[in-house]
Amino acid sequence: MSYGIKAYKAVGIKDDLAVADPHRVIQLLMQGALENLAKAKGSIERNDYAGKSSTISRSISIISALQGSLDMNAGEISDNLFSLYDFMLNHLIQASREKNIAKLDEVMEILLVIKGAWDQISVSDREKGYQLQAQANQQQVVGA
Repeated sequence: MSYGIKAYKAVGIKDDLAVADPHRVIQLLMQGALENLAKAKGSIERNDYAGKSSTISRSISIISALQGSLDMNAGEISDNLFSLYDFMLNHLIQASREKNIAKLDEVMEILLVIKGAWDQISVSDREKGYQLQAQANQQQVVGA
């Protein structure tokens, strides 16, 4: 890919992030992890181990950020997502060490399911979530 196209894509993503709501940020993070995993698979197939390491490292960073962004007071769904992210992180470490495409595929499959569910959240449900979060934040400020 030419430098100009890479620069254009980078600016486009930065512009998208600059105006993104929290829901869109999570979508972009998941998409970034999936893109890096696809690149990692290609790197393994080409025996490009430097490329494999950098793309798997980026995916690990993104999935760690997704895991860290969970509201652990939200109940069972947060616990389940935390466990899934933990599973994915462990699989990525193994995939990198073993140069194992099958483990990358497993992580991609799980992440695609999570992203698919995330993409199905309606605008009205997102708005309700933002309102609940704002109320919780306001209660924390008042209680502090």
